[in-house]
Order: sequence, then structure tokens, then C-alpha cells
Amino acid sequence: MSEIPVNQEGRVILINKELWWTSFDVVKKIRNLLRVKKVGHAGTLDPLATGLLIICAGKKTKQINQFMNLEKEYTGTIILGKTTPSVDLETDFNSEKTIEHIDENQVIQLSQKFIGQLMQVPPIYSAIKKGGEPLYKKARKGETVIIEPRAVEAKEFEITEINFPEIKFRLVCSKGFYVRSLVRDFGDDLGVGACMTALERTRIGKFRLEDAQTIDDFKNELLTMNS
Repeated sequence: MSEIPVNQEGRVILINKELWWTSFDVVKKIRNLLRVKKVGHAGTLDPLATGLLIICAGKKTKQINQFMNLEKEYTGTIILGKTTPSVDLETDFNSEKTIEHIDENQVIQLSQKFIGQLMQVPPIYSAIKKGGEPLYKKARKGETVIIEPRAVEAKEFEITEINFPEIKFRLVCSKGFYVRSLVRDFGDDLGVGACMTALERTRIGKFRLEDAQTIDDFKNELLTMNS
């Protein structure tokens, strides 16, 4: 495939990230398809998260920080009574507790606690660096790390469906918000633990998931342009 030109102003690409892809996998794929050196993403999605990823190419990479500062919207699923070290299904379950004593009212009432300004401790399975090394690498080596809490904001946190042990939710939050930290803290406050079994980013600022392409869609678009 020959080089696909990116105009002088660069290009912003909305990608619907698939399960198990890392955000860097997407960047690498777009870079190879466009044959452009400057390609980056505006906000990481974990491998087990799906949904909207903003990719910037060429001169548009200068706007990455602007996009990263925009509010994000997610939908997801929590399972109560089970925990994993990563707070998602990347790692195996390491505890299980009964949830028979928990009712829907408790869940709804507790959700209100997680709206507004919050001090949040990021999960150890994250890309935050400490001592020059990502925390997830330290976690995989079994190292104990002290992580300082960070100020974040949840503008909306809505429980959309309860079918114990599963809870579905919708979240609108600020830059730097870790959804897995919310899930961890939610389970801790209920006294039974929790982990996240699904997460999808549906919006970043005015950009919406329904306007995004899969990698295959984007590749086919380029092939059509180049034919």
C-alpha cells in the first residue's frame, strides 16, 4: 500500500477500540496505515475496555492535550462479591464474599457518594509511572507501592440496571478518572468487594462512539481512497 497523504492540518480519527487491543496497538496500526510518524491518542483505554479512542495524526498531535482535558462518558458492568488484583478480568479472582444481605436501595444510595469532587487512589494495575517504571509492571512483580490519591470529578454516576451480582452503570467524569478505582471503592464500601467485567467509552467531549470507525473500517476506507 502506498503512502496515504495527511493534509497540512493533520487528521483527527475516531476509532472504536476493540477488546484486548491496547491504545498503543491502535496508534501503531494507524501509523503504519497512514505512513505518518506523528500519531498519538488522546486518553488511554485499558485492553479490556472498548469504545471511543481519539487518534491524532500529523499536526493534529498538537491538540492531544486539549482532547485529553475533555470530559469522558462510559458505560460498564460491575460484579459484586468478587475481586481481582487488577479490578477487571485481566487477572484472576482472588476473593469472594456473599452479597445476600445487599439490596437495591443500598446500591442506589451508595452511588450518590461517588458524584462530585473525589480523592481517588489510582489502581496499581495502571500505566502511571513511579521511579520510571509503570505501576502495572511493579504489580506483576509483586512489589508493594504507595500511590498518592488524586483529585478527580464524577459529574454523573447512574446505576442503570441491577441484576445481582451484576450492576450496570453510566459515568460522566473528568480527565484522570480511573473507573476501576471507583469500582474498587464501591465494592469496599459495600464490604463485599467488586470488579469490573465490561467498560465502554461512549463519549469524549462532543465526540461520540457512534461516529467512530473500527480499525478494519478505517483500513478499508484507505484502500478505497488508494484504489
